[in-house]
Amino acid sequence: QLQLVESGGGLVQPGGSLRLSCAASGFTLDYSAIGWFRQAPGKEREGVSCISQSGSRRNYVDSVLGRFTVSRNRALNTVYLQMNNLKPEDTAIYYCAAKNIDALSRHVCSTTWSEYDIWGQGAQVTVSS
Repeated sequence: QLQLVESGGGLVQPGGSLRLSCAASGFTLDYSAIGWFRQAPGKEREGVSCISQSGSRRNYVDSVLGRFTVSRNRALNTVYLQMNNLKPEDTAIYYCAAKNIDALSRHVCSTTWSEYDIWGQGAQVTVSS
């Protein structure tokens, strides 16, 4: 079974940090671009960040630029989202997702959720004092 499992969510004070992990089982992430998405109560799903299959391209939504960093560890078949200087407006359920790409697309990635095939179950991130 192809699965993505997020971990690392929790409750943190404003200004704090969390690192989300997205581990794959049943398949390798080596052939995938990975996206991170979030959904806050009453709001639409939002693309937060993505990393290309090659790792050479990383995109971020403006609201997290300079605070969040996406990375991948091929040996562990895991992708990470390091979140620093967290703000209350970052509170949401965070999802990672994978999509297989062809060789021509190995240096691009997208934060359009409909392009992704495999999704994790989500991890709650709450930023509150």
